[in-house]
Amino acid sequence: MSDKNKVWFITGSSTGFGRLLAEEALENGYKVIATARNIEDVKDFETKYPQRALAVKLDVTSESQVKSAVEKATGKFGAIDILVNNAGYGLGGGIEEPSMEQIEKQYDTNVFGVARMMRAVLPAMRERKSGHIINLSSVVGITTYASSSYYSSTKFAVEALSEGLAKELEHLNIKVTIVEPGGFRTDFAGRSFTQPANRIDDYITSERIDKMGEYHNNQPGDPIKAVKAIVKIAEMENPPLRLPLGEDAVTAMEEKLHSVLKNIDEMREIALDTAVDHSQADGAGI
Repeated sequence: MSDKNKVWFITGSSTGFGRLLAEEALENGYKVIATARNIEDVKDFETKYPQRALAVKLDVTSESQVKSAVEKATGKFGAIDILVNNAGYGLGGGIEEPSMEQIEKQYDTNVFGVARMMRAVLPAMRERKSGHIINLSSVVGITTYASSSYYSSTKFAVEALSEGLAKELEHLNIKVTIVEPGGFRTDFAGRSFTQPANRIDDYITSERIDKMGEYHNNQPGDPIKAVKAIVKIAEMENPPLRLPLGEDAVTAMEEKLHSVLKNIDEMREIALDTAVDHSQADGAGI
């Protein structure tokens, strides 16, 4: 099969990275299933690319819609070669500030939605022994900041799911890549960001949350360059497990890794002084 015959399935294609990635893949000659909760937001792809685009209604929090979307995709194009789990949104606030309903909804989309999609496409990928799953994480999937603990924790979960899956699938020729963007000029800091239900003065989160509006459309990253990078790694024979995007992401991730190594060095003696003392254990048994 020619690489250009590969089929992309992209969640959250109505705006941001999802929409731009669908456009980039179609411009490069691929077939694309563009999904959104409101199908009218992605119908224009079918109009512009009638032979290579399919618009599908999909809310990743619905098991039945996930199953239906995958069935429509395979019915139209025969197979899904590249799954991009992009659907997700941000939630601000300290640990006590969002409501439990907000927290549960965040996990249902950002974590369980990813799991639902992977479980839906993996049986066919395993049968064909080919495929590529690309999961959109974030720089805050590696490190985190005050006011983003819940959102960050969902991306930490995506990182763990992706790392584990990559190990589970490496003998089946199915690839996994985690995309870790820093700040890009999408709508993440705008309509895709949810305010916490409560504000608590003791937390140092309010200033960061209030500045999200100022950050919107002032981020350092160009989303067009980001989606071109994603298409580029999807075309690699051996794509990377991780694709950090943006100088801010690279810097923050390096700082986190240095911090972890420093912490290990400082605690090395205490950490290693926890092994069973075999001489005492043996003696106790005499």
